[in-house]
This record gives sequence, structure tokens and C-alpha cells, in this order.
Amino acid sequence: MRILVVGGGAREHAIVHALSRSELRPEILAAPGNPGIASLARLEAVRADDVEALVTLAVERSVDLVIVGPEAPLVLGLADRLETAGIAVFGPTAAAARLEGSKAFAKDFMERHGIPTAAYRTFTSDRHAEAVDFVRNHGAPIVIKASGLAAGKGAVVCESVDDALRAVDAMLLDRSFGEAGDFVVVESFLRGEEASLFAVCDGERYVLLSSAQDHKRIGEDDTGPNTGGMGAYAPAPVATETVLEAARRRVIEPTLRGMRAEGAPYRGVLYVGLMIDGEDISVVEYNCRFGDPEAQVVLPLLASDPVELFHRAATGRLAGYEPRNGDGAAACVVLAAEGYPGPVSKGRPIAGLGSTRPHVAVYHAGTAIDGEGRTVTSGGRVLTVSASGSDLAEALDRAYEGVANLSFEGMQFRRDIGRKGLRRLGLAP
Repeated sequence: MRILVVGGGAREHAIVHALSRSELRPEILAAPGNPGIASLARLEAVRADDVEALVTLAVERSVDLVIVGPEAPLVLGLADRLETAGIAVFGPTAAAARLEGSKAFAKDFMERHGIPTAAYRTFTSDRHAEAVDFVRNHGAPIVIKASGLAAGKGAVVCESVDDALRAVDAMLLDRSFGEAGDFVVVESFLRGEEASLFAVCDGERYVLLSSAQDHKRIGEDDTGPNTGGMGAYAPAPVATETVLEAARRRVIEPTLRGMRAEGAPYRGVLYVGLMIDGEDISVVEYNCRFGDPEAQVVLPLLASDPVELFHRAATGRLAGYEPRNGDGAAACVVLAAEGYPGPVSKGRPIAGLGSTRPHVAVYHAGTAIDGEGRTVTSGGRVLTVSASGSDLAEALDRAYEGVANLSFEGMQFRRDIGRKGLRRLGLAP
């Protein structure tokens, strides 16, 4: 089987790494890939958002399955074009990807189908005054979200009304998120602890992978601005069996029924950001792809063959299939460039990539090869160090041991990944 993986970040590196372990021994292509992926797959110089070029590549290379990593090509209709070309694709159509591509659509969808989520209102720039009045009347804390795609940074949790008004002005008037802020969702603040759920879907049926918990803020103790994610661990102890059963019944199943009823059956991975308060659950957001860095801990725990799982989902054959998640836990730590999540310095050599440790994997994201053949930094999130262990404590120890072997000028990372999980498990004060 020949598989094309679309994307070039650490998430896609983790996907390729998982596929490379398959007993089916697929031939793997990656577009555009990255220096880490190059050792496992053939790289193709096609951008992840160039839909027509990707379809042409898949047809010319006689690809059997396309796995789409990032959200942008899905929102642009890559899955639709591949299906028209007769190529199986793991990823939703543009109509189904609206669950992530438009937070306004997602909130309205949840309201239509009785799926628990925060109370909200949606505003456009010509209703700026209404948005200001709503925020003032609602009070803080309150959440302001750009409706469109914003690389995981479009949600602002505001602790004061003044902060919320500044966020509304930035999105609606200053266009801080560009077209992603054409619509702005203002919603009530949800209390609790957030976890990520991943349902692999074939349009009608689904199977659950491991839960996970991300760390969005740049600083320890969840301080500072939001990022694309600074680390994760799986499974998330807060996602108990009771919570998972409630999520199946109240979120995942009505979401799949609703998408079918609205003419957009969902295939691919449905990533649900869930707020958990005791046994009460609410949907924070939907995503139409694996999370990054969650993929770097969820996929290493998948004990079943990922090629079979993704191909079954892409071709509507999940009936009677149940994947196995391995025992133990996984954790990962993101190594970011100086300045991230703002402007960053690039071209700094990375030391230690040749070192290997058992149960540890290093996934590339913002890396490149310079004119001297060195691997250097080329983006905000540079590497993800992922490790597995018999429990969360061991996985975290191994991940941080892996971090200690790597360095580049200005490297920053959080030292408290997994602390909430350890506390819930009674393994930390």
C-alpha cells in the first residue's frame, strides 16, 4: 500500500512514525514533510495547502490512501477533491470540516443537536457595539474566540471586562486574526479541567483512541499567552470511564448523527476538546484532525495497526472493529524557539539529535537543513520529545531525560508537563 501523509509538522512526523511500524509495511510519501520525516518517507515538495497539486501528486503516484494532518487543506476541500479522483482519504470533507473551520457553525450545530457547550453569542464587525454591550452585561471571566482557523491561538480567556473589550476590538476592528475574525464568538467561561478526546470515524461508526491533555500556555502553571501547545500526556486521568461514557452518549454519537442528518457524514478523526467539571461535561471546541502535540502521545499508545485503522475509517469499514490501546502512558515536551509564540529567531544549529534513548522519540516540526548540512531551527515549535512508560511518572521522566540530550540557542520548554495528571493519580503534591 502506498500512503501519502499531508503536512510537515511534529504531528505528521508522529503519524509517519506510527505508519512505519505497521506490519503491512506501506510505502510512505510526505508532502511537504520535514528533515525528521525524511528518514522514514519520501518527501514531495508540495505545500500542505496546495489542494490541486496534492491531488495531482496522489493520482500520479497511484496513492492508495491519503492521511491529512493539518486542518487548513481539509477546510479547503482536499478530501472532496481526492474522493472525486477515486482516492481514499482519512479526513473529513469541507462541509464536515466546518466543525473546526467555523466556530460559529460549530456552536450553532451543537445548539441544534442538543450537545452541551457554553452559552454564546456571535458577532460581526458591523455589530461591534452589540458585542461591547454583551460583554459589559455578561461580565468576566468570559471567552472571546475568532470563528475561523487561527493556528490554535484564536481563543482568548479574559479575566476582566477590560481585557475582553480589548480582545473584541482586536478581532473585530484591528483584524488581528484576519479573515478568521470575520465572525467572533463570545461565550461564557467554563469551569473545570480540559481534556482531549479522539474518535476515529467512518461516517456512521467510530472508535475511541486514548484521551490526552494538552498544555496551551507558554509559561509554567499555565501562565502567559496561548501557543499551539507546549506538551501533552495520555491518557488523561480526569477523563474517567464515567466521563468517557457521557462523552460517547452526549457528544460523539449526537455529533455523528447530526452531521449525517445535515448531509455531511464525518470521516477521519474527530477531536473534541472537552471541559470536565466532576461528572458534568461541555464541548469547548471541535477539531477535524489530530491535535499537535496530542498526536505525539496518543499514537504511540495505539497497539493496533494504524494502517488498518485509518484505511477502515477512510473506506467506511469500522463495523465490528475495535482498536487496542496499549497499557501505560505517554508524555511529550515541546522545545520552542526563543521568542515563541511571537517572532522567533531561525537558523540556530540543534545539538544532540544523534543521541537515542529507549522508549523516546524526537519528532521534528520547525527544523530545516542549512547550507552546511546541519539541522537548524526554522519555526516556533522546533521539536517534540515524546516518551512512553509503565505509568505517567515514568513516561515524564523519560521525556525530560530526552530533552536533556538536546539543545539549541534560546531553547525554551515547560518543566511542569503532566503535573495535573500526577496530582490526580496521587503521584505528586
